[in-house]
Amino acid sequence: MYCILVTGIPAAGKSTLAVRLADALALPLLQKDAIKEILFDDLGFRSREEKVKLGVASMDIMYHMAGRLMALGQPFILENNFEDVSRPGLLALLERYGYTALTVSLTGDYRRIYERFLQRNADPSRHRGHVVNGCYPETGVPAQVSAPSYEQFVEGITKRGMDRFTANGPRIVVDTTSFAGFDFDALAEAVRACTSRL
Repeated sequence: MYCILVTGIPAAGKSTLAVRLADALALPLLQKDAIKEILFDDLGFRSREEKVKLGVASMDIMYHMAGRLMALGQPFILENNFEDVSRPGLLALLERYGYTALTVSLTGDYRRIYERFLQRNADPSRHRGHVVNGCYPETGVPAQVSAPSYEQFVEGITKRGMDRFTANGPRIVVDTTSFAGFDFDALAEAVRACTSRL
């Protein structure tokens, strides 16, 4: 049996693409950030350390739900910015249930995607729990948050292995530098072709 990992660098469009793929392939979708936002809203955090703990908890919840789907022999999609530290736990889960993961990795021109990253964080519709580090829900005037420099953005990607992540199966690399003319149907067909061989 198989699952599909939608992963890649920050602001590459993982969440949007994962939803489209889940709809096109009629598969359940588990998204770490969706779980994390519920924890942010229900529990909140008062420090960077507490925020990190909620991130770990959301990963644990996502893996628990994935395990239940695997126990039922159900294909599904996991969406997250998987990185080097994610690999051992994920591989153990895949091995336990005999699953192979197709990795769909989103990347592109770092400079262009960094600009999209900055725009996303400045967007008022972006969940503030992802943007602030000190306290959420915020009290009083929303905090001004300084963005990482371009160099820090790239260093985070390369040091954490976001752009090279793969699990135990094939990998499809998708350039999302620009969504103008992006051929989603071709990607969906490539995913179908790959999963038909797993």
